[in-house]
Order: sequence, then structure tokens, then C-alpha cells
Amino acid sequence: MPILTGSTPTKTLFMATQFLTKSTKPSLTHFRQLSCTASTTSSYPQRLEPNPPDLINWVKKQGGFVHPSVRISENGQFGLGLVASDDIASGSYLIGLPDHVPLRFGLSDGDCGADGDSVLVNVARKVPEELWAMRLGLKLLQERARVGSFWWPYISNLPETYTVPIFFPGEDIKNLQYAPLLYQVNKRCRFLLDFEKELERVLGNLDSNDHPFGSQDVDASSLGWAMSAVSSRAFRLYGKKLQDGTHSNAPMMLPLIDMCNHSFSPNAEIVQEQGDANAKMLVKVVAGTDIKQDDALVLNYGCLNNDLFLLDYGFVIPSNPYDCIELRYDGALLDAASMAAGVSSPNFSTPAPWQQDILLKLDLDGESPLLKVSLGGPELVEGRLLAALRVLLERDVEKVQNHDLDTLKSLSVEAPLGIPNEVAVLRTCIALCVIALEHFPTKLMEDESLLKKDISGTAELAIQFRIQKKSLIIDVMRDLTRRVKLLSSQESAVS
Repeated sequence: MPILTGSTPTKTLFMATQFLTKSTKPSLTHFRQLSCTASTTSSYPQRLEPNPPDLINWVKKQGGFVHPSVRISENGQFGLGLVASDDIASGSYLIGLPDHVPLRFGLSDGDCGADGDSVLVNVARKVPEELWAMRLGLKLLQERARVGSFWWPYISNLPETYTVPIFFPGEDIKNLQYAPLLYQVNKRCRFLLDFEKELERVLGNLDSNDHPFGSQDVDASSLGWAMSAVSSRAFRLYGKKLQDGTHSNAPMMLPLIDMCNHSFSPNAEIVQEQGDANAKMLVKVVAGTDIKQDDALVLNYGCLNNDLFLLDYGFVIPSNPYDCIELRYDGALLDAASMAAGVSSPNFSTPAPWQQDILLKLDLDGESPLLKVSLGGPELVEGRLLAALRVLLERDVEKVQNHDLDTLKSLSVEAPLGIPNEVAVLRTCIALCVIALEHFPTKLMEDESLLKKDISGTAELAIQFRIQKKSLIIDVMRDLTRRVKLLSSQESAVS
């Protein structure tokens, strides 16, 4: 079984952080076998063990169920996945895992998976909630280090590398070209480097009996591997039953089930079943539609944007209907956009008191405002941004007061404050799109030509990501332009 120390020379995680922050810290001087880099080619990475145990047989031996027509197959684009070797009818029971098979880690008394390991629990409590994958990742590392671990047949089937941005070479991080994602990559890299030091401090003087990793070193790269393994494979399901009858939210790694790839049109779904109060919970996968022979078994990982798909899963969804671009709500920026759109005398920087009251209700003003807004996705224009634009481009107080905030936040409500107001709002949004597009240092056609060259897998992912962002912006502009033309024609017909 691999241990947590070794000699694989990788500095990719450090290089990523150094590139983003221009840090002057010295490079990591110790290299461990668990260290992880992203694959530099488009081929699927090797598993931890060259010839791992058969996972289907292992699940069956543990009392689980696997439909006889479900098999593991390698897909060139998505790696290992589950496919149907024969037709499977809708409603069929595909996979079932008994309660003891999922890998989980609870931090509170009575949660499954804590194993009474107070050291690991206390360390895990230092991980912020938004990086919950690192908490379960600590348990995963512990089991990877433990000789004879119950979960080794599962862990040995995990990829030894992940194509997530924290492991991209510095130049490919730069090639993402999108500030919100660069911020998140930098934040995660910084956390991993700081958490490595925290582990050294907490675990440095423990004897082997108390050490959660058997006295083996755990560096930033091994932590990154574990966090990536969890973020790309874990599911947040029901955990311990609470006193009020509800269940806690518990991240779990589900052996075999996590080989189902993603689709927004899934043919399978996860179901949790529990009988009487003392019964153990069973995690099942059920066919949601008829599945044809050689079809992949796919689940919906969630209605996520491409930022999260790339950060957590290492892939990008073309034409993702939930993708969006993030903007900062800024009065000066909106004034500039409105003037560029031909709107006369916008006053985003100096709202009237009644307009400022509405901005407070939209959480766009005040002591701790939420200034991140978005364009794209199902809303096209985020409701808070749309309402703010409509209100601040309207000078008639009574006209605004005739509508509630839900109406003002809805693009499906056509021109609630009149056509001139709506046209000004939409033109301002188009100008925001133009500004966002200009922030990318390369053009869409340049990116598309780069994909035709011989480039690394991480470079290809970075280019695909920024192509999708630029395409999204262009699609939003087209949709808004169409709406402006329709409204303008309606106004002309009335006049």
C-alpha cells in the first residue's frame, strides 16, 4: 500500500500559489509519494494501484448489490465510468451500498466515521465550512495510510492525479483569464499551504499511536489530492438522525456509485432508504429512465456553473445553461456602462435616499453588502442587479412604489417601469457584457485556433473554460439585444 511519504518531485501546487500571488516564499523542499499533479495529457490518469481489486466484486462481498448489467468501462473523455452491458428498464435497482460501505467522517458526537479519533476531529474542525471536502479528505488520507484499511480496495481504484486548477502549472492558471476563478484557485492553494504548516504544528510531537497518519508526513500536495478526490467524488446525503426527526447533512464517498459521470439529463438517481428507527441506511442508485445497452450511467451532480465544475471536478460543460459571469456591483462602473450605452445622466454613484433604501433591501448597500452579481444562467440578469438597474434608472418614485421587489427582480415581467426604462436597463447590461469581454486578453477566435495545436491537457482545459465564458457573454448580449429590438418596435408601434 502506498504511504504518505516518498520521492515524487512535484511543486505544482506551490507554483500555482506563487504565480498568483507573486509570493517570495521558498519552494517546498520535501517531496512525498502522495504528491499530486494534474495530468499533462488528455488521457485518463492512472489509479493509485496499477492493478487494483475489482470494485464490483468488493461491493458484493460487503453485502452490496450491483445489477448484473452494470460494468466498469473507460471513456476517453471522462475516464472510468459505469455503463450498461445490456438494456436496463426504468426503475431498476442498479447499485446498493449497505451502511458500512460509504466513507464518511463526522465531527460531532455520534456521527458515523469519527472513530473516536479526537486528534483528527480537532484538526478537521480547523477547516472552514466552505472547504468541507478537506474534512472528509483527512479521513481519506488516514485510510490511505492505514495498512489493511477496510476501504483500501476502494481507495486503490482512485486516480493518482486530478486535473483541477490547484494542480495546474502556473502558465495554465494564467490562461484561465477569469478573475473570480483565479481568486478561488489562489484561496485554495493558500489554504493548503497554511494547513500543511498547521498539521506540522499539531502533529509534530505525537507518538505513532496517537498520530492519525501513522507518523507519516502530509504535505500540501497530499492534502490537495485528498481534497480533490472528495470534491470530485463525494455526495452530500442524509447523515445522523437528529432529535427533531430530520437528518444532518453528511458528505460521503460512495464506492462504485461515484463512477457514474455527470449529465444535466441523468438516467439514474441516488436514493436513500431507511426502515424502522433502528435500521441502517441504505444508499441506492435507481434507473430513472430506460437505459440502452452501452449507455453510460449518469447522475446530475447539481445545477452548477463552470467555475465549480472545473474547481471541484476538473472538467468544463460546453453550453452549460447554469454558467454565468460574476461582476462586482459598483456605482462608477454602472455609470460608465450606462453612458457608453447612450443613457443620459445615470446616477448609480449618487442614488437618491429612496433609491438607496431599495438598494439596502437588495443587499447592495449598507454595512456588509453582497456586491457580487451575475449575468447569464437561468435568470440571464441576476434579479438583484436587474431590480437595482430598473430603480436607479427611474426618477418617478410613485411608479417604482407601485411594484414589489419580486416584480422588479424578474426579467419575465416585461418593462414594469415602462419601455424607455427597460431599454435603458438592457442597454446598460449589454455594455457591462462588452466591458467584461474586453477584460479577456485574447479573442474567442484566437482561443479556438489554440485548441487545434498540440497542447497539454491542463492548457486545453484552461482554454475551454475561457471559451465558454466568452461564448456565454456573447450569448447574453444577443439575447438582450433581441429584447431591446422587440421593445423598441413595440414603442414605435404605440407612438
